[in-house]
Amino acid sequence: MKLKYPESQWGEELSLYANALDGWIHFEVVDFYGNEYIINPEKVKTPLTLEEVILLIECLEVDRTGSHGNMQGTLYGIPEAESLIYPELKQYFEEKRKGFGLI
Repeated sequence: MKLKYPESQWGEELSLYANALDGWIHFEVVDFYGNEYIINPEKVKTPLTLEEVILLIECLEVDRTGSHGNMQGTLYGIPEAESLIYPELKQYFEEKRKGFGLI
């Protein structure tokens, strides 16, 4: 899944990955700068519903204590989202961006 925050200081673009390991689905967020992110939940036993994915995205935070990147992300604004698994995310966040006058 790809997330882009056009209103952020650096126009952050993130990739959210889900990897299965030992019966769990682990989540990881990667950006260009190598920042660390706080993800809740970090792992689950079963795939997330659309609503749970939206909540996970909306609660993402930059981990200021564990950041190794040269430029700390800000995640300001409402993201633009793309996902092959959850195609409804694009429309959900487009509607939300419109509601806040960002489109």
